[in-house]
Amino acid sequence: MNKIVKYALIIILGLGVLWAAAFFIKSNSKSVITYETKNPFTASIEKKTVATGKVIPKDEVEIKPQISGIIDKIYLEEGVKVKAGELIATIKVVPNEQALNQAKGRVRNAEIALNNVKIEYNRNKALFDKGVISSQAFNELQLQFDQALQELDNARADYRIIRLGSAGGSSSANTYIRATVDGTILEIPVRKGDQVIQSNNFNDGTTIASIADLGKMIFEGKVDEGEVDKLELGMPLEISLGAIEDKKFDAKLKFIAPKGTEESGAVQFKIEGDVQVDSSFMIRAGYSANASMVLERKDSIMVIPEALLQFDKETDEPYVEIMTGDQKFERKDIEIGISDGVNVEIVSGLSEEDKVKVWNETEPIKKGEEDEDEEEDA
Repeated sequence: MNKIVKYALIIILGLGVLWAAAFFIKSNSKSVITYETKNPFTASIEKKTVATGKVIPKDEVEIKPQISGIIDKIYLEEGVKVKAGELIATIKVVPNEQALNQAKGRVRNAEIALNNVKIEYNRNKALFDKGVISSQAFNELQLQFDQALQELDNARADYRIIRLGSAGGSSSANTYIRATVDGTILEIPVRKGDQVIQSNNFNDGTTIASIADLGKMIFEGKVDEGEVDKLELGMPLEISLGAIEDKKFDAKLKFIAPKGTEESGAVQFKIEGDVQVDSSFMIRAGYSANASMVLERKDSIMVIPEALLQFDKETDEPYVEIMTGDQKFERKDIEIGISDGVNVEIVSGLSEEDKVKVWNETEPIKKGEEDEDEEEDA
């Protein structure tokens, strides 16, 4: 019995030694992390910003009627190229009853006044021919007669304009809506039978059509207040259109708004740029667009990848770790300049011979090791 117990203890002791050895081997099996290094190098950096917006025609003209009425016929469609003077639509005049009645009454009053002056004129003319009245008195009557004739002509012309749309009796002058410039018809917001209002001092009038030259386009967008001070008139823009892939259009900045507008808590400033249109592409008004602008550029400067930077938790100052020996590193405070999001300028603190630690390259943690770390933390 004692031998059995002795052998059992020996076996248990042996298993314990094996388990301890296995645990020791496993706990020390993690490979030592070897950090790579990178040297500063010379490169050029461009600091860019992107403004979102759209492309619109440089000049867009709205065609409005010179007389109120109803659209009788539309001859052209949206998207058609037109020449100045080309007929777009015709208007059927529907006179205002009150205005028509007033104009008719003015004509009648002018006829009555003329008849009265004519009677007096004929009577005094006979007296003047006989030498009874002076030439001065007759000249005054002649003036009154001529004024009465002119007033009647004016009243009749106003009546014809209200009733027919033209003083000459032909309505073509005002009721024919023609293009005033060369270009493409962007929009015809009215249809046959729609009532339209003439443009006057108190009303903009109804737009019959809008016309623009799609060969002359501008970019209209907005930039943040933090970047607007870095913009200069005449600086180049690179325009990307959402509707046209793999094509960039050149442009020049021509306008920066002197006043910003607040949008979602940020102040935005409107900018405009003349776009150099490529005739091989059809650019439609209102395409969404992005304008890329180079705010700052430096050539042949010492840079490092921005991913190598670290920042002090208290001072927020940048620093890196440089190699001093075999996998030995020490902190080195540096001064940085502009960045393009990939590389950052080194103003001072490093030389091209320094080997900078790639500090964020570590071995992935295995699942079992992660569980053990969690148990140790617990």
